[in-house]
Amino acid sequence: MKKNAFVLLAISAAVAAASSAAPANAARPGHAVAAGTATAAVDHSAFDKLLKKHVNDKGLVDYKGFKADEKTFNQYLDLLSKNKPSSSWCKQEQMAYWINAYNAYTIRLILDHYPVESIKDIGSKIKIPFVTTPWAIKFFSIGGEKMSLDNIEHGTLRKKYDDPRIHFALVCASMSCPRLRNEAYTAAKLDSQLDDQGRDFLNNPAKNKIGKGSAQLSKYFDWYKGDWTKNGQSVAKWVNKYSTTKMDEKTPVSYLDYNWKLNQQ
Repeated sequence: MKKNAFVLLAISAAVAAASSAAPANAARPGHAVAAGTATAAVDHSAFDKLLKKHVNDKGLVDYKGFKADEKTFNQYLDLLSKNKPSSSWCKQEQMAYWINAYNAYTIRLILDHYPVESIKDIGSKIKIPFVTTPWAIKFFSIGGEKMSLDNIEHGTLRKKYDDPRIHFALVCASMSCPRLRNEAYTAAKLDSQLDDQGRDFLNNPAKNKIGKGSAQLSKYFDWYKGDWTKNGQSVAKWVNKYSTTKMDEKTPVSYLDYNWKLNQQ
């Protein structure tokens, strides 16, 4: 009995030692470790370098330059694809990721069909049932899920983060869009970057014409009016936050025609 007790004690000790030595994230019998789970926010420095190289101060894109650097660009897209934001990331990290992803995959979409005069021309080439716009094409995957640009903008950014300033940052490859920054968005600078985009967009007379007697605004303020009027805000309040020329709630507003010409150099 004493010998059997000693053997059992030795076996128990060995099992306990093996258990404590096992990695904390090791799979237990019957349990799989989640694949592709991001533990740290994505580093956007590769995209930052490409933007600095191929986008000028006016936000115009050298698509041929992106095509020449396609290998590096695709490596960045692969990084995005395999590292979907997790709940452990802060809000700014998540938003920066999704904004960069939208802009990067928009460039990828243009390259896939280049040369084109407008992103809308891609719509006429679509041969997918019930898909009629380029923004609805599920042409990339994030975290193993097929996604479209609409999924990022409407299903994620607008739905989850409730910050209308994203409309100053998402660039649909057209001249009437906000300027594509020649730097990537980062968590550390996100607030200042979004505010800078707002100032640039509202004070660009090609995109908004604001006078004391009337205002001709971007279609963004019409298309997404519900976003601008949430939480006690209004279109006029958002305009006045960034525009050097102010308007009031009674200022007559009309909307400029949208220029869908490709934002290329």
